[in-house]
Amino acid sequence: MLWSQQFDDVVWLDSNNHNNQYSNYDAVLAVEAFTAIHTDYFDAFERLKEYQSTTNDWIFGYLTYDLKNTAEHLKSKNYDGLEFPDLYFFQPQKLFLITGNQVEIQYLNMVADDVESDLLAIENLSSQSAVELQNDIKIKLRIHKEAYFEKLDKMLAHIQRGDIYEANFCQEFYAEDSVIDPLETYKKLNAISKPPFATFLKCNDKYVLSASPERYIQKKGQSIISQPIKGTAKRSLDDVEDKKLKTELAKDKKERSENIMIVDLVRNDLSHTAIKGSVKVDELCKVYSFMQVHQMISTVSSKVAKETHPVDIIKNSYPMGSMTGVPKISAMSIIEDLEATKRGVYSGSVGYFAPNGDFDFNVIIRSILYNATHKYVSFSVGGAITAKSDPMKEYEECLTKAKAMREALEN
Repeated sequence: MLWSQQFDDVVWLDSNNHNNQYSNYDAVLAVEAFTAIHTDYFDAFERLKEYQSTTNDWIFGYLTYDLKNTAEHLKSKNYDGLEFPDLYFFQPQKLFLITGNQVEIQYLNMVADDVESDLLAIENLSSQSAVELQNDIKIKLRIHKEAYFEKLDKMLAHIQRGDIYEANFCQEFYAEDSVIDPLETYKKLNAISKPPFATFLKCNDKYVLSASPERYIQKKGQSIISQPIKGTAKRSLDDVEDKKLKTELAKDKKERSENIMIVDLVRNDLSHTAIKGSVKVDELCKVYSFMQVHQMISTVSSKVAKETHPVDIIKNSYPMGSMTGVPKISAMSIIEDLEATKRGVYSGSVGYFAPNGDFDFNVIIRSILYNATHKYVSFSVGGAITAKSDPMKEYEECLTKAKAMREALEN
């Protein structure tokens, strides 16, 4: 990882040895752009489609939440302290695909001497001890507690009127005029959480440091899966208490109803590109345990025709249901009115397209975003609001989700 920091374009994806039946690799490192695309939301999916088809190669990057504006009559007018491009992908010159103890190396215009010299440089850097740097961070809330409750009351009023049934409402924690070491901060965050979809992304002066537990969507051949998370419970150091918390989450009617509503939304999203009758729910409301929290996860699958373009599959299911609400368009409109920050990369997705058109993308949650030039650090958390939501419990759930990012920044 330290070796990769010399490049302007870096993506590191780490499964943290989670034994996931859908995983392709244990870890992937892509560096040094041969070509790249940076664009705003306007016609973003069409531009990505052209770029993916033209390169016909590995490409890595992110999709921001605000790509919603390219498909629907929606807007993103809230405050943006990060100023990331709405869409960014690059074609790496150097790619390392790691499975177990094996590393597959792919270089564009490969020269044997280049590979050997890079491996030697990596080995030399790996033997150096890391320098412990302390972040000098003072975290503030964009929405304070009383304002949060006021906004939640407005959200609940929309639900009571029947405008929506569920919406994901998010709030930002941020620090201005702050400098962090992105790599060391990522390492701290990853060590705290050890999630299956950890990501370190560098795009010039902009960084995504993610400890995401959630897969948005994956394509393998003609098979598609999406794995929305809805339902969260804290962990306990006491084994008996921890098992109790996990059991209570599995039986919680509110959490299950949240999850099932989003499963129905994902089924509908996948149906737009699916072969008729192929959309299935393979796993419903199963509770998985991570280092910080227990999570309720469902798996929805479909089959697509061979000629279906991979970008169209993403376009027709974006943004992911777990970060929007039901009905989707109404929920996104209300979210925009009530939230105080442009979501940007948060609740968007990082991932890759393979040369054969397969892809894998996570959901950018439990993540720290950093603009080094602006010295602006940000992380956001949220939760699903339904008619059964208790505002105080929703607020406490946000604080539980924020804990790992706070620890990584403040310690």
